[in-house]
Amino acid sequence: MSRERFEELVGDALDGIPAELAALTDNVVVLVEDEPPADDPELLGVYDGTPLTERDTRYAGMLPDRITIFRNPTLRMCESAEEVVEEVRITVVHEVAHFFGIDDDRLHDLGYA
Repeated sequence: MSRERFEELVGDALDGIPAELAALTDNVVVLVEDEPPADDPELLGVYDGTPLTERDTRYAGMLPDRITIFRNPTLRMCESAEEVVEEVRITVVHEVAHFFGIDDDRLHDLGYA
C-alpha cells in the first residue's frame, strides 16, 4: 500500500471520530512515519504529549502534542487491505484516546488495545 493511500486511511479514521470529540482535539498534530523507533519495531502508533486530563494553566503556549502512526509495522501485520483499514482505525482511535487521558487498561476493556 502506498504511503499516500495509508495517509488517506489515517485521515479517514480521524474523520470517523465523533464531531464533539474532534472539536476538543486542540493543539495536537497527527503524523505518519514509515518505521517506529528501533527499540520497538512492532509499534503501530504513539501519543507524545500532555493528555487533556493533565493540562492546567501552565499548558498555555506549548508546542502541539503528536500522534504518530507507523505505516510499515501495520502493513507487515495485516494480510489484506481491509485489515489495514481496520487496524489503522483502531490505532488512530487508540492514540486519540490517550490524548483524552484514557489509559491502555480502559482501552483494552473497550476493545481498542
